[in-house]
Amino acid sequence: MAELSVENLTYEQVAKTIDHSLLRPELDLEFVRNGVGLARRYGVASATVRPADVAFAVELLDGSEVFVSTVVGFPHGSSTTETKVFETERAVELGAREIDMVLNIGRLKSGRTDEVREDIVAVVTAAAAKDAIVKVIFENAYLDDAEKVLACRISEEAGAAFVKTSTGFAPGGATIEDLKLMRRCAGPHVQVKAAGGVRTLDALLEVMAVGVTRIGATATETILEDFKARKAVLEHAAVG
Repeated sequence: MAELSVENLTYEQVAKTIDHSLLRPELDLEFVRNGVGLARRYGVASATVRPADVAFAVELLDGSEVFVSTVVGFPHGSSTTETKVFETERAVELGAREIDMVLNIGRLKSGRTDEVREDIVAVVTAAAAKDAIVKVIFENAYLDDAEKVLACRISEEAGAAFVKTSTGFAPGGATIEDLKLMRRCAGPHVQVKAAGGVRTLDALLEVMAVGVTRIGATATETILEDFKARKAVLEHAAVG
């Protein structure tokens, strides 16, 4: 990949890699309101909210180019397929544009490949009914490399738009090694999302450099204010 730096990126290119994450269980509605407002103010890709907050977030983002994403089968992936489909159908009816679903980790580790694929296909189909897309969360902390490769293949076969490293609730998050592996193993039409641990602008630039096109972040404001500050310094130097 070409080297990435503040100098050769625009603010929009950086902001639109970010799904601002509002998924912690203890967040009250005022925190969600403020977080969705932050996502709108900074012009990120989406506000990723809990299923119960989808309608609220859609209302708050009305008229904005920032859309709402939500999670399904989260964070363990062990809900039945029927439950995941119902969650998806309800979320997209309420206005969610992207669904981040956790694959069935236990079934994947048991070698039940067909079951994992069918689970993803069902969610992809339900989302597509409202023109929404699906990101498949692997939870890489629990998988070996062979299982990560298999998860990439299954997700692509099932029609996923993205493969994603983690929920942010497991012992580990995104690593450069995993992201390189996922980018290498997923087809060119499947995008890669990093979640868990990307908290600085330098970390964001590093994952973008290996082919990541979206991250889940709680440190959105810190990242984007740093970008603006560095860009201002460069522009001032160029004028001077």
